[in-house]
This record gives sequence, structure tokens and C-alpha cells, in this order.
Amino acid sequence: MPEIIHDVVGIGNAIVDIIGRCKEEFLVKHGAPKGRMRLVEAETVSKLYDDMGPGIEISGGSVANTMVGIASFGGKAAFIGKVADDEFGRIFAHDIRAAGVVFNTKAAQGKTPTARSLILVTPDGERTMNTFLGVSPELARSEVDADLISSARIVYLEGYLFDRPEAKAAFRQAADIAEKSGRQVALTLSDPFCVDRHRSEFLELIRSRVDILFANEAEITSLYQTESFEEAARLARNVTKLAVLTRSAKGSVIFSGHKATTIAADRVKNVVDTTGAGDLFAAGFLYGLSLGKSIETCGRLGSLAAAEIISHIGARPETALAKLAAARGL
Repeated sequence: MPEIIHDVVGIGNAIVDIIGRCKEEFLVKHGAPKGRMRLVEAETVSKLYDDMGPGIEISGGSVANTMVGIASFGGKAAFIGKVADDEFGRIFAHDIRAAGVVFNTKAAQGKTPTARSLILVTPDGERTMNTFLGVSPELARSEVDADLISSARIVYLEGYLFDRPEAKAAFRQAADIAEKSGRQVALTLSDPFCVDRHRSEFLELIRSRVDILFANEAEITSLYQTESFEEAARLARNVTKLAVLTRSAKGSVIFSGHKATTIAADRVKNVVDTTGAGDLFAAGFLYGLSLGKSIETCGRLGSLAAAEIISHIGARPETALAKLAAARGL
């Protein structure tokens, strides 16, 4: 069996986030559904960019956010994702490496640009994402580093990446490599709209390849086409070793076999921006799991990280998560 070098390797969309504030009227004007992620074309993202106010540019993408969170805890994380050889591609690569994440995927040559997501934050802290995927979903099987996958305890796959056949093939290849190397495979469902687009394929992937499933309440009820969280949770726990289900202010429920562990959400005095809350919860949970910590401790690490991220703008920790965890004795 290959030597373990990394705690978690993530595969996902390599996106530059451009985060700015706006009023709800701005969302209505541009037809952006509040609190959701919508895929847009280059023309739409350019119009939004021209019309929005000042923004913060930083490497993003759901699983990339999670890998940065793991690095902030002191874990060893790596990321596989596709950028173009352009300005935004260089921003992404520099930023994620500076955060302590290994990123070696070669930049693509050609006309298709690096992905970017305009994240509009309303006064209530809710985020609305307008994402132009660019070259990101063109990640191919040849770009999945087998040695890197084999070197990690856990391989973490991003549901958002499922929108192109090339990326689906890369996903399945990574899962095969992980299985043959005796590693665990984790999947995040990413977004209810994403689930709607790929429900049958997600269900098959979860049944056959996934050890650890991450989903929020909207995603898991969408997956099983029910309005009942309890019913969706029952179905999820029957097909995965671990089902990690987050419920915003209600905290989270983790199902391990027939055992359910409920984790309270950390209190936050002022919710500034919910961007990345689920991504950072996954970071804390996966970091704890990679170290062999109890399910309860993993959940508490997740809640700690999510609380830190929603207390400020952006999906990157402003305080080292290792420091916060140490202060809690976690």
C-alpha cells in the first residue's frame, strides 16, 4: 500500500471568487435567485462584474475552500483542479499555494478562461453565487494524479464538477484509484440545483463508491425527492458508512451506521457572510476524521470552522483554525 503523505486530497472546480456586497434589489435586477448558485455564461458574468461594487478576489471553489480549511487546522491537503494560463489562473494558483495547499495541476493553454464566481452578499449575510465555469469542468482523466490520490487518507469529490462528461470520468477514475489504494472516498452534493441535474448519477455513485457523504438539508431532501429531512436522512444512512448532514443554525446530524450524533451550531454574534460555511464544516470534519478523532469531535471541529467563516466576508479563515481548536481542547 502506498505511503500516506496527505490527510485529504480534493478534486473540484478551480474558481476565483469575486466577493462583493449588494442590496436585494440588485439581485432582482439581474435575475439572480437569492441564496442559490446559478451557472452563467461569460457575457452575464461580465455584465454583473461591471455593475457590482468593489470586490475581494481570492481563490475559491467549494472543495478548494475545504482544502484551505484543512491546511488552516494544520492538516496536509492537496487539490486537483483546472485553471487556464491567464491572470485569474495565476491568482488561483498563487493564493491556494500560499494558504498551504499542494496544487500541481498544469494550467491549460487555449482560449477558454479560468472559472470565476461573483458572490453577492446581501445585508442579512446570505450569499448568491453567479458562476462562470470556464475551463474548470474540462478536467480530464489524464489530469488525475494517481500517486497524489493514493497518498491521501481521504479523497474528497465536489458535486459541482459533475456538469461535464470529462469531469465525471475523472471523478470515477479518482474513486477507483482510492478504492484500490484502500483510501476513503467522500462526496459533497454541493447545491440543490446540482442535485436536480444529476440525481440518478449521484445516487449510483453514493451506492457504489462513496464512504462519506456531505449534504445540507436542501440537498439531501432534493436527492431523495422528499420534503421530510428525517425521511431523507433515513435513506442516506442506509447507503453510506457516514452521512454528514448540516442544517445551518440547527447544527448538524452525523449518521454512522445506526448511530446518530447531533452537533449544535456554534453561536455567532453577527453573521456577516455565509459563503463557505458548508465547505469549512467539511474541512473541520475531514481533518478530525483523518486523525482518527471521534465523530462528535469531528462535528465540533466542523462547527467551529463554519462559525469562524460566517463571522466575516469570504470563505478563507481570518484566524488560524488550529489556534481556535487548541483553545477548545479539540
